[in-house]
Amino acid sequence: MDKELLNEKVQAERKVFFISLRENPRGRVLRITEDVGGRRDTVMIPAAGLTAIRDVLDQAIALDQNAPAAGATE
Repeated sequence: MDKELLNEKVQAERKVFFISLRENPRGRVLRITEDVGGRRDTVMIPAAGLTAIRDVLDQAIALDQNAPAAGATE
């Protein structure tokens, strides 16, 4: 049985994400579940990949913060 170490809910526009860090005898895994209108999709990321995922997310955040808003004219 999985032991839940973290469980958070994040809402972004009309999407809801459930993020949980779980541990079982095989190791730890981050589970991200997206709920859109009752349909759920889940991504499982082994703990060994969390640093690489964080690095890519940091890059995406930096690009987003430095990019002009969608539809904006220069």
